Amino acid sequence: MSILAVGSVALDGVETPFGSVKEAVGGSAVHFSSAASLFGPVQMVGVVGDDYPMEKLTFLENRGVDLSGVVQRPGKSFRWSGRYTHDLSSPETLETELGVFADFHPQIPPAFQSPEILFLGNIDPRLQLEVLKQVDRPGVVACDTMNYWISGSREPLMELLSHVDILMLNEGEIRQLANEPNLVRAARWARKQGPSRVVVKKGEHGALLFDGDGAQQIFFIPGYPLEEVYDPTGAGDAFAGGFLGALRTSDPLNPQSLRRGMVMGSVTGSLAVEEFSVDRLARADRQELARRAREFRRMTHFELDEIDREEVLHG
Repeated sequence: MSILAVGSVALDGVETPFGSVKEAVGGSAVHFSSAASLFGPVQMVGVVGDDYPMEKLTFLENRGVDLSGVVQRPGKSFRWSGRYTHDLSSPETLETELGVFADFHPQIPPAFQSPEILFLGNIDPRLQLEVLKQVDRPGVVACDTMNYWISGSREPLMELLSHVDILMLNEGEIRQLANEPNLVRAARWARKQGPSRVVVKKGEHGALLFDGDGAQQIFFIPGYPLEEVYDPTGAGDAFAGGFLGALRTSDPLNPQSLRRGMVMGSVTGSLAVEEFSVDRLARADRQELARRAREFRRMTHFELDEIDREEVLHG
């Protein structure tokens, strides 16, 4: 099952209380593909300048990522730098240099135009709509967005949502999008705009899947408890990569497939933050994914027999 990822390809400078990196490979398409490629081939579309160290993406090619959709143009690559405090919840942006990304209009190669799963990374919703016009209708369309587009490009974003199957965003973004502080009501509102499923990412606290109305249609996966967290940059895209990568099934939108995807998204997201850039995901393999998924099951599974049920209900 083919996955097409369209998004930014960047060079990041990151400072955290635990270290720093400069000119590290990053961007939504790179972080997503680093995770999704652990499950199978990925086609990637983006733009870089002639200064981009393409050799640093060789690990993606070795893992089955087709980079022929990444266009290299004269000029500087997209660069972002940010600083995190100890809570690692959100960075202070220090500098953004768009470079060739400022004039980016995705061009989908003919070989990429029939994906079965499409991930629209966090870029201008007008560009995300341009991508949809260039591809055959995929079985699953998932998109990410951010507060900048929610406030500044709301009209095209709302048009985009009418074409999306899965909306993925963090809890602050869905509250802003729906103008609703309650996550359950905000997710219900978002589903009425088009997406049949909504995934709300809560960082180290896990993620919620809304697959319908009512408590039985909500699935929660906690964040994997880690002793070492170095860099949360791109963790949300890595979650999306694991989530959609695990949907490579004959029926990707059935409840069990989606719940399995949530677990694998949390696994890849937890791996992503253990080192700077995509270094940890570059070293990961499927055996490691399976081992961490089993740990999730051990940490979250319990049985409630009749006696236990009476004790819970009556004390």
